[in-house]
Amino acid sequence: MTKLQVRAFLYQLGGFAILFISARYLAERYTGLTGMWVPFTAFVVGTIVAPKFQAIKTKDGEKLFMKWVFMKNVKEIG
Repeated sequence: MTKLQVRAFLYQLGGFAILFISARYLAERYTGLTGMWVPFTAFVVGTIVAPKFQAIKTKDGEKLFMKWVFMKNVKEIG
């Protein structure tokens, strides 16, 4: 794995973790869900809402891109 692929993985993991923990807290606190439904709901929400990062080799070298459900276009990072 290249340096940018590792960075993309860590960004994606961090974004998912933040959203998963937030969604789990909100689902546990403000819904009537119990048992395994709380983490399952948080997992689905975190997976759908988390931004997607990917390192792609272009003719100018390897670049890091991000796509998010709340953004219309793909954004180049750094």
